[in-house]
Amino acid sequence: MGYVAVKGGTEAIHNAGELAEFYRVKGDTTPIDIKQIRAQMRLAIDKVMGEGGIYAPEYAAIALKQAEGDVYEAAFILRAFRTTLQRNYYSYVINTREMFVKRKISASFREIPGGQILGPTRDYTQRTLDTAKATETAIDINTFLDGFDAKIDPEKLEGISTFGKVIDLLQQESLLAPPDETEDRRLIDITREAIKFPAPRSARLQMMARAETGGLMALGYSSQRGFGSVHPTVGELRYGTVPVHIKDASGRKRYIGKIEVTENEMITGSKAAKKGAPPYFTIGYGLCFGHNETKVICMSTLDSAMRRPEMGAPANDQEFVLYHTEGVEAMGFTNHLKLPHYVTFQSSLSNTRAAVERSNQNNKEVEQQMIQMASV
Repeated sequence: MGYVAVKGGTEAIHNAGELAEFYRVKGDTTPIDIKQIRAQMRLAIDKVMGEGGIYAPEYAAIALKQAEGDVYEAAFILRAFRTTLQRNYYSYVINTREMFVKRKISASFREIPGGQILGPTRDYTQRTLDTAKATETAIDINTFLDGFDAKIDPEKLEGISTFGKVIDLLQQESLLAPPDETEDRRLIDITREAIKFPAPRSARLQMMARAETGGLMALGYSSQRGFGSVHPTVGELRYGTVPVHIKDASGRKRYIGKIEVTENEMITGSKAAKKGAPPYFTIGYGLCFGHNETKVICMSTLDSAMRRPEMGAPANDQEFVLYHTEGVEAMGFTNHLKLPHYVTFQSSLSNTRAAVERSNQNNKEVEQQMIQMASV
């Protein structure tokens, strides 16, 4: 792609950046505290962390403030910041069976291990605009918190425990499809290796874990509507905290803290592999940083869809799904169209002018020939 330098543009670029910062603060309002963003914009923070590819709530809040609430831009900033960090350790694989569950539901079974735990959700509320938020004060918040705490009976609190998974119920009855021995099970790090297609499942899941939620939703929804073969049921959706461990320099396993994640296991029916064989269920998987249920539902839907490339729909095509849901790259390429393309456009302009001129000249010649024939 051809570009040319724009003389005298440095000062204009600097001023444009300053003007953007002016628009961010020109309202003469109290600066938003990072703690406020973390506490009251937690879902936006979780999206930025997920798409930025780094679990750092405070930095995500700073990026969101810097970007004036633009999640795409904030994720871009955080992804760029991530590339400057040194990698000191590798963590052990997290075990979501150890999750401290804050929310746990299943659309497949009414009775599940530990019961249905609705947790924090607006799924069952009406989406009506709460205008009281416009005049909300610290007193209002404290009053709500005091009332909320008063509803909790300490005597009814139970000890922290973990729960079995819904897929265990299917495994006990041998209803899940046996592992596909032909599937590529290599474990690769997409931040260290360039993606190649067909990609192993580990790479597909990594890319979707930091993909843009809206892109995943569009393709996941397309499959559910019939442009593909996957219309699944939520086997189990979980949101909570999981412990993270690393191996230190001496080789010892160290606990370094907990992170919030959302996990979903989607149950999908499958056709019999061969005549006379039972039609087992398969499991699509999704996991991401923070609380983002839409993302993991669509991620697990597409996980199942991409394991059926023979269907030929966009949601079944690895390259189509993974390249077009990569939010940072898609945003960057889309917005680069605003940058100077003078050389390439001038080339197209010259070619078009020449073609139009040749066409006009040919038309004139044809017209002259017709006049001469008419005068004979």
